[in-house]
Amino acid sequence: MTDPVKTPVPVRALPNLIFASRWLQLPLYIGLIAAQCIYVFHFWVELVHLVEAAFGSQVALEKLVSSIGYKSDVQLTGLNETVIMLVVLALIDVVMISNLLIMVIIGGYETFVSRMNLENHPDQPEWLSHVNASVLKVKLATAIIGISSIHLLKTFINAANYDEKVLMWQTIIHVVFLLSAMAIAMTDKLMQQPVGSRH
Repeated sequence: MTDPVKTPVPVRALPNLIFASRWLQLPLYIGLIAAQCIYVFHFWVELVHLVEAAFGSQVALEKLVSSIGYKSDVQLTGLNETVIMLVVLALIDVVMISNLLIMVIIGGYETFVSRMNLENHPDQPEWLSHVNASVLKVKLATAIIGISSIHLLKTFINAANYDEKVLMWQTIIHVVFLLSAMAIAMTDKLMQQPVGSRH
């Protein structure tokens, strides 16, 4: 005896409204795209200043030194290794934050708003094929650790201009980020295990 064909039950008005409320997140993701544009502009401004300083522009050099918070007992007349390293790390920092934004925008939209249907797109990110809330959470935690590492490295290179308490607290905060990411990854791993294998 075959089961009778089940007719689809129409979605009631209130659940339909609640489900449609996910589109309220769309302006938030558009705002993050605007923030991404600002980061791109900031990246190119810093890069242009670096190139101009490399060709001897004192004005560009002063802007770079001011932006990275570098101080020296002697007047700088040109780029030195420390300034170049701090500027490059600042550029890498912008790129990593931009990558974080991309993960939040694409992964968040795909997970919480609507499917993008990029399965046949040649440029589909590899991680997007298996993205969910747990994977996105772990990837964001990993990205934050990377950003924190860059900030800590910048601080250590320019340590002479920072108080010991600042150095200590930045190190402690980085370790907390690291431990938090490990806890998130461990929790996610335990949640994915079958119930009988958690003993």
